[in-house]
Amino acid sequence: MAAWTWRFEKADGTQVEPAVQPEEFTTQGDAESWIGENWKALLEGGADQVRLLEDTTEIYGPMSLHADQASTEA
Repeated sequence: MAAWTWRFEKADGTQVEPAVQPEEFTTQGDAESWIGENWKALLEGGADQVRLLEDTTEIYGPMSLHADQASTEA
């Protein structure tokens, strides 16, 4: 079964530890719901953008966590 995970980054693409530790998600929808609920805390904790991964494959990203730039996907 695939695991859906988020990679948390600074604006320059440097990986950072998230302020809210995510689980591994079993569906893309669960992962997106989680980011929708936690993006503000993640942003305040130092992450500027995220990438969604299915196992080791990048599905999309970078997606900004800044409200003025965030897409409607989150």
